[in-house]
Amino acid sequence: MRLTRRALLAALAPLAAAQTQAKRPRARDLGLAPGVFPVGPNNAITDINGVLVGHVTLIEGDHIRTGVTAIRPHPGNLFQTKVSGGVFVGNAFGKLAGSTQVHELGTIETPVILTNTLSVAAGMEGVIQWTLAQPGNEQVQSVNALVGETNDGGLNDIRGLHVRPSHVVRAIQEAKSGPVPEGSVGAGTGTVCYGWKGGIGTSSRRLPQQYGGYTLGVLVQSNFGGVLSMGGAPVGKELGRYAYAPAAADGSCMLVVATDAPLSGRQCERLAARAVFGMARTGSSYSNGSGDFGIAFSTAPLTAPPLSNDSISPLFQAALEAAEEAIYNSLLQATTITSRKRTVDAIDVDAVRRVLQRHPIR
Repeated sequence: MRLTRRALLAALAPLAAAQTQAKRPRARDLGLAPGVFPVGPNNAITDINGVLVGHVTLIEGDHIRTGVTAIRPHPGNLFQTKVSGGVFVGNAFGKLAGSTQVHELGTIETPVILTNTLSVAAGMEGVIQWTLAQPGNEQVQSVNALVGETNDGGLNDIRGLHVRPSHVVRAIQEAKSGPVPEGSVGAGTGTVCYGWKGGIGTSSRRLPQQYGGYTLGVLVQSNFGGVLSMGGAPVGKELGRYAYAPAAADGSCMLVVATDAPLSGRQCERLAARAVFGMARTGSSYSNGSGDFGIAFSTAPLTAPPLSNDSISPLFQAALEAAEEAIYNSLLQATTITSRKRTVDAIDVDAVRRVLQRHPIR
């Protein structure tokens, strides 16, 4: 049987993505280094000791382009050793299962799961299965699974419900420290950002000792629109892709913030807000259909006294910087993805370089 050109491109998409991923730069390779604070050794959310990230990427046939990303605040039994956490809603056109209990109690008791809109239920089931199976949880009868999403239906057969609870469990089990794969992987496999291929991106910041010496990291699932600005340069406008002319403005973004600074649940909520605010630095429209959510947690023991409110402004600055850079990384690391629905091109790195050369980076 002869394959059509579209079917052939779709079949070769996983191989093409694997071959080109290593060649694509991160933001700092282009001179984009937002803010004033230094980054951690991996410039990733995993620079916070104990934080692990795992992906399951589903690219099958010419129709499945989706996946799961799991963020574990620590490698132990989260239900028994909860972490301080908070959520912030920038625009609520989206689903963040488990957010109400986090808002009420100020703690997170499961890994944070990111996936597509119609797979939130599968995400919850997978998290619950994994949590109930942990030694020490034999009597547990209530689990607050924290699962967020963006809609990848432009590339993925989202109605097919291809994400299964087993994929979620695998993403949790395979979560690792160290460098984090970015771009068209995990929950970012089918996303679109600013009219180009979006995906997973991450970045970190380390505060100087005079501000506590804490580390903060952000991981994003970028799937939103607006007018892309990179380091103050009007990339979207100059490359002709921006909200309403012709790229759509709708979409969503999930932002996960981790820090080792001791914070209360309320302080984590405020920190999550700064990550959502950081989207504006890249040109987000925060449109009607954009579900923009921040989740933040502290890996410090719950028994540790939280910082005073007067001393957390440096963390706010770090969250703004890391969120901005994580979004850049999600775009720059993403690879072109083709499905039977459409092809979404990765952003042209050489074209970005030319725009940056014409405009001083702030």
